[in-house]
Amino acid sequence: MANEMQPEIILYDLACIKNICFSPVVWKIRLMLNYKGIPYKTIFLEFPDIEPTLKELGLDSHDSSSGSPSYTLGREIETKARGAVGPAFRISVTPRENLILSPRAQEYFRAKNEARMGCKLEDLIDPEKEEKTWQGIADKMQELSDLMLTNRDEGPFLLGEKPSYTDFFIAASLQSARTIDDGIFQRCAVYPGFKAIYEACVPWMEKKD
Repeated sequence: MANEMQPEIILYDLACIKNICFSPVVWKIRLMLNYKGIPYKTIFLEFPDIEPTLKELGLDSHDSSSGSPSYTLGREIETKARGAVGPAFRISVTPRENLILSPRAQEYFRAKNEARMGCKLEDLIDPEKEEKTWQGIADKMQELSDLMLTNRDEGPFLLGEKPSYTDFFIAASLQSARTIDDGIFQRCAVYPGFKAIYEACVPWMEKKD
């Protein structure tokens, strides 16, 4: 009876032509729900349908930055990860993300991102520049990897035995990259800290609907 009384949770996710989850933001939420064993169902939306759907539900758009408290190690790693890996992800992920969207969503995604970046998405796919960018953050990636292994004697997660918000942030980002382009994922997985956290979170990636 208790389960029947629980309100239904709907997780709105981004649709793509692969018919699988790829949004790092939604993957982070999905991981937390799966970890807690909270039942939910997924509704996939195209990019152009997000705003009207939220308005219909009476929800406002919000700043994606989080004001929630976090442990010092997790906060340090998340801040460094955004600063170090962010530029490489923008160059590698953004133009390839467009390729897994429907034609209608591609039009929306292209208009929004090309206006923000000031160039065509195709111009970002420059193998030489991309390789140079990843090589340029190699030391920072290694530093992050070492930080991620700080409590490895207690367990595979940042704080040891149990996962934290930042573990899910890392795993979600990597799973998103893997869905969009496995080569990007492999660039990160060569670092032991990134790989260890991702693999430890895999059990909570099984439920995708």
